Order: sequence, then C-alpha cells, then structure tokens
Amino acid sequence: MDVPRAAFLPDVMWPHDMATGRSVAVSRALDPEGWWRWAGADAPIVMQWDDGAHEGVEPGGSFSSSSSMPSLVFSMLRDLDVRPGQRVLEVGTGTGWNAALLAHRVGAANVVTVEVDGAVAARGRAALERFGAPVEVVHGDGALGRPERAPFDRVIVTCGVRDVPGAWVRQTRPGGVVLVPWGTYYGADEATARLVVDEDGRTASGAFTRSVAFMRMRSQRSVWPRHDAYVFGAEAMDAAEVSYTDVPEDGLRRAGFVVGLRVRHVARNADRERGGRRAVWFYGLTDRSWAVVVFRDGRERAKVYQSGARRLWDEVEDAFRWWERHGRPGPERFGLTVGADGRAPAAWWDGDRDAAWPV
Repeated sequence: MDVPRAAFLPDVMWPHDMATGRSVAVSRALDPEGWWRWAGADAPIVMQWDDGAHEGVEPGGSFSSSSSMPSLVFSMLRDLDVRPGQRVLEVGTGTGWNAALLAHRVGAANVVTVEVDGAVAARGRAALERFGAPVEVVHGDGALGRPERAPFDRVIVTCGVRDVPGAWVRQTRPGGVVLVPWGTYYGADEATARLVVDEDGRTASGAFTRSVAFMRMRSQRSVWPRHDAYVFGAEAMDAAEVSYTDVPEDGLRRAGFVVGLRVRHVARNADRERGGRRAVWFYGLTDRSWAVVVFRDGRERAKVYQSGARRLWDEVEDAFRWWERHGRPGPERFGLTVGADGRAPAAWWDGDRDAAWPV
C-alpha cells in the first residue's frame, strides 16, 4: 500500500476489539508481532484517552482520539469522491493517516487539516512530515474551518456533530461536497451525510450514505440531563401517567437513528440490566417532560411511565410505528439540508426535499 496505516500509529496504542468491546494496550517494543497484527487489522485503534489527561497503559475512562477502522476510512473517501488537484479541508487530524491518503490523491499543498487537541495535532504533524506528506496541520477549532485557505472543493469531517457549522458550507465552492458524520440528540446513532453545496452557496443538501460511529466534536459533546432534575423521587413515579406498550426492545434500538430524526429535542439513556429489568429513559431538552419504558425478561409488554407537558413516549412510539410501516428503513433512505447561516438542519425522506422537517 502506498500510504500504510502503520506509518502513523504510535508505539503504544489501544486496539478496540469489536467482538469483545474491549481495548487493550499493545506495545511495539514489547509485542512487535501483536502490534503489527493490529496495525493491519480492520479495527479502530485508540490513540488517546480522556482528552490527554490519562497516563499509563491501562485503558482510560473514555477515548478521545483514535484511528478509525480502515474499511470506514476508505468508504468515506469513496463517498467524498476527491479528484486530483482539488482543495480539501479535513476536520479532525487524528494520527494524520487520512490527511496523508488525501495528499496522495490531490497533493500535500492542497490539503489542510484542523485538530482541536494540541498534542494530537503535534503528533499528527510530525507523522505527516516523517512520511513526506507535509500538509498544513492547524491546531484550532475545526468548526471554524480554515477561511485563509478557502474555498475548498471538499470538506471531510472525522468527528460526529449534531449541528453542522455554517463555516463549512460557506468555505466550500458551489457544487463542492461536505461529508460529515451526523446524529441527533436522541442518542449515539449516526450516519454520514454527503452534502452538496447549492449554486447560490446558501445551503448544502444530500443523502445519508451509511451508519457510522464517531467521537463527538468536543464543542458539541452532550451534557446529559440530570435525572433528578426531571424525576423527583419515588413520588414522581407514583404521579406519572402509566400505560403499556408492545414495542420490542431490540426494535426500538434498531430504529434509533430514524426515531431521532422524527422526535426533536429528546435525549435517550438506557440503564444497565438489573435482574432481568432494563429501563430506557427519555428526557425533554426544552422542558422537564420525561418518560421511561421498563422492559422485563419474559414479558411481551413493557410498562411505561411519562410526565410533563409532552408525552415523550407517545412521540417515540409514533416514530417507531412510522419506521415499521415504511419497511424499517435505514439512514440511506433519508437526507439532510443545512444552511450556510448555521440554522437548524432539516431532514427529508426518499428524496422529497420539499417535505423536509426540522431536526
């Protein structure tokens, strides 16, 4: 391979085993065979934990920089459809491997990559220079783009967002592409949106291409609602409206991306299983409405509690039934439109952009 991933990986890294969900440190010095095996594996590899506050070889609390699995990297580059000589902005430098792949295609002088973490930016810059791909690496807020180098033909984002910064649209040529992992406040479900900038430069619009999972842009990380700000002790449960539902737990999980598109301003949080009981909570983000559905092993129906001005579970169940009636569609049946002015995005279904709704 002309641009090997291994050239951009550190001597100590934490491959993420997709089968077990665990990340274990691998040292190039202590286990060279294992290091090379993971370097060539189609698996994500954690580079940094806890925004750099983590020390030692044991995994930290949460990963904050990684090298995505190669199959995802290549599929996103196919979606980007970058051509020789085009100017490309990358948001999220990481190891520098993706920037090097872009530079191999369009030339290092045509690529600029922005990284919010200073230490990550420095390591990525050093790796790119060692490899002989001296693209411009900027330590800064990727949401601002790089106006000094605009306009761009392509923008590729390697972190998840809920709000697409207008700067990315404004800094892209009409007809250019902004490829961005996008998701709602409802949960962690994301998909890449391939947005084409309109001729007037005021909007960008396009279909979702595939389901993905990325770390959120740091400035858009969720601040989860405090449970006790919604549910005031046992008496709140006693006062809540009670009903039952036959919505299956696994179906609700699989419909997550679509439910998030159709139910605005709601956050979902699933509790851990406790004795065959699993509670899924829903919190309104514009008021103090809440709901919880309690799934139990061996029971076909789940008990629902909801309270507040909104009946959140009713909204979620309506969205789930819509998903079922329309054949359980994936993200690829939907699209997104965003504005250069940063206004709230709108989603649409089966190419009908005139029937878009705010998300």
